[in-house]
Amino acid sequence: MTAPQRILFVTGKLAEPSLRKLLADLAPRIGFEADVAVLPITVAALLTTNWVARHLRGTDGTDRIVLPGFCRGPIEDVVQATGRPVERGPKDLRDLPEYFGTQATRPKEYGMYDIQIIAEINHASSLSHEQLRYEAQQLAADGADVIDLGCDPGATWTGVGDAVRTLRDAGLRVSVDSFNPVEVELALSAGAELVLSVNRTNVDRAKEWHERFGAEVVVIPETPADIDSLDAAVERLIRDGVRFRIDPIIEPIGIGFAASLGRYLEVRRKYPTAEMMMGVGNLTELTDVDSAGVNVMLAGFCQELGIRSVLTTQVISWCRTCVRELDLARRLVHFAVRERVVPKRLEPSLVMLRDPKVHEMGDEALRDLAARVTDRNYRLFAERGELHAINNAMHLRGGDPFALFEQMCRRDPKMDPDHAFYLGFELCKALTALTLGKQYTQDQALRWGLLPSAEMDQHHERGGN
Repeated sequence: MTAPQRILFVTGKLAEPSLRKLLADLAPRIGFEADVAVLPITVAALLTTNWVARHLRGTDGTDRIVLPGFCRGPIEDVVQATGRPVERGPKDLRDLPEYFGTQATRPKEYGMYDIQIIAEINHASSLSHEQLRYEAQQLAADGADVIDLGCDPGATWTGVGDAVRTLRDAGLRVSVDSFNPVEVELALSAGAELVLSVNRTNVDRAKEWHERFGAEVVVIPETPADIDSLDAAVERLIRDGVRFRIDPIIEPIGIGFAASLGRYLEVRRKYPTAEMMMGVGNLTELTDVDSAGVNVMLAGFCQELGIRSVLTTQVISWCRTCVRELDLARRLVHFAVRERVVPKRLEPSLVMLRDPKVHEMGDEALRDLAARVTDRNYRLFAERGELHAINNAMHLRGGDPFALFEQMCRRDPKMDPDHAFYLGFELCKALTALTLGKQYTQDQALRWGLLPSAEMDQHHERGGN
């Protein structure tokens, strides 16, 4: 019988009790033997690999060494000093169970998709070629497969061909969104591949566009509820041999949303093998709600129904990351539908406002920590509606960061301005975490999913601990 692997976990003095308690439960379940090396430093987050290499002893018989996730520097320093395999574990020791695979992790085959994203640039005629190229390349980088040039009704954009060529020269695929036949032909002659849209009023043009330019079209009803007009246009396209995608048109909530979903179902039953498209902006742009959840729901509907393209915009503020959301959503729903599993704990980047999980130390652990701290540096925590500030002289708690900071200043009237700013910054983060239900870890950026964060993780080097 093979002996269990012996793993050495490196930590500092403050985290030792919590780490030993967690490993006492985790090691038997996973099947390894755990040792803990407590180095002569209070806070493990301040470790560097060079320092660990100089201070770590007693590694004989160890199969592998796990450093705290915050430990900075090249791992090779510790490898050379110990002769053992070394790895960085999670930044929070409470994530060790997931790190060792006791919770669901993303499967290797995750990430496939078959839904195309068409991203529309509204009022494209008002932008310079440089602006168009920049915006289109940003959309493509976020996951858009096709860039749709939105033309304004009531006028003819004679420069649409040049705009298409600009994007095609940048290696981008292009569609044109117009009912104006002059604009459509200029765009197609320059390399656009898809026309949004045709209905019974202009479907007779589609055959020529297909024969001259190889164009595909999106076919829609004259009005959303007029399925008869949609059927008539589809029949004409089939007879003329034109490639098409059917979009029954989703309607906003309150204007016919439920009925419009029913029409997608009806069209799929009537045309079981036809390509279909959904313009999701009628929900995301026209509903007072952050767009990510709406995009996931609609992507799931599309995946189950075999709708293989979505049209989106990023105009209103709460929709400014729609393309990135849809890019992640199409991967999530593809895996869920293919594997027949619920789409949970697979795509944490789509959870932005709150966090997928929040760890808490609890009152007993906080009291124990306060009893063991021997220096004046503050440890800040945010748990169950309260902020905590702990050092060797005090354990302050409360929900008002201003009141908490006032008490700190009374105890330390000569506080350094840089440190005061640092504490204010951290307390602001902690209050944000409490308000939204996010994980707060001192000196670590709050988690915002797919959203970019300008917050620097390294600010703790200027006076945190």
